Amino acid sequence: MTEAGNKDESFSDRLKNVEARIHAACKRAGRARDDVNLVAVSKGHGPERIREAANAGIIFLGESKVQEARAKIPESPGHLRWHLVGHLQTNKVKFAVHLFEAIHSVDSLKLLNAVNQGAEVAGVTMQLFLEVNVSGEVSKFGLTPEQVPELLEASTRLMHVDLVGLMTIPPFTEDPEKARPHFQRLRALRDQWRADTGIPLDELSMGMSHDLEVAIEEGATWVRVGTDLFGTR
Repeated sequence: MTEAGNKDESFSDRLKNVEARIHAACKRAGRARDDVNLVAVSKGHGPERIREAANAGIIFLGESKVQEARAKIPESPGHLRWHLVGHLQTNKVKFAVHLFEAIHSVDSLKLLNAVNQGAEVAGVTMQLFLEVNVSGEVSKFGLTPEQVPELLEASTRLMHVDLVGLMTIPPFTEDPEKARPHFQRLRALRDQWRADTGIPLDELSMGMSHDLEVAIEEGATWVRVGTDLFGTR
């Protein structure tokens, strides 16, 4: 259950609460804590709050918008590792490949090719997750499961991207258990595509503040937590 806490709590206090939830979920699932990476989503929070997160031990930071990231990353501690967790427009790729080490939200063949081209120009290799809309919710970005095999096949021909896994965002519900079938389906699809293509797809980016426990129980290797670490914006 989510524990956003009150505005007087420090980042360290919130982090301890989130870590306790992650440890408990890993224990229930028979997994090691090191199997799950925590991305602190700093959307809407400035460099001062990010420094507070870094001082508390956070390494991975997530941003939803390239423009916001461009403004604050240069003002943030240099050792942090940044992930783009929001929708990426192709015209922002040239900036994203310099700001982030991973993109969780690739949702089209056009974007996949654009990131590969941008990464080549920047002289980097980008870690990518394909965003899969497993629920079919029309308001969400993401590939349909039927579209994914084409991108998996295309990725094998691209030299400047490393397709490490899949991401999904289930429909929001107050009851985290209602997210479980969507997490289960993403994992099942991953297993099927791994068998079909030989691409490991080791990483599953799924679970946020309110449903991270369920996601971990269903195999998440990355959870993206904003409100329960930074508080409400």
